[in-house]
Amino acid sequence: MTIARFVGAATASLALIVSVSNGAKAADSLNGADGFVGQWLTQDKDGIFEIKPCGQALCGWLVGLDYTDEVPRDFEGRSECRLEMLTDFTPIDDRRWQGRILDPRSGHSYQARIWKDGPQVLKLRGFVLGVPLLGSTQKWTRYDGPAVDTECHMVKTSQ
Repeated sequence: MTIARFVGAATASLALIVSVSNGAKAADSLNGADGFVGQWLTQDKDGIFEIKPCGQALCGWLVGLDYTDEVPRDFEGRSECRLEMLTDFTPIDDRRWQGRILDPRSGHSYQARIWKDGPQVLKLRGFVLGVPLLGSTQKWTRYDGPAVDTECHMVKTSQ
């Protein structure tokens, strides 16, 4: 075997190993994500978020809102309906995931953590300055209620 063929074969083998390794890391990064995937009713029961995989992370979109007149708008005047507000959540340990949460009224994004507190409860803690102590925690419950309309208008339930 010539040097050129050897280098070519070694490069191809290394590329395959890196590809398989990256695929394993991608799969590992979403291990445990199933418990978070689905729809969640916010603590104040005025919003529904849908959490699902987005690339190698978890993201969440606002898919239901409790409003009377018109769909609430973000700081740029865009509808909050289907607005991605939870981004880039990746595991930081066996139970918790960390990412960012968007405040649609100000446009600011904050660090946040999510974890499960039983199969039907998700806790979300948003915080500033990278210090979880400087934040607040909300308790969301799994949402199995009625579907929302095309304008994200949710039907009030007793959940």
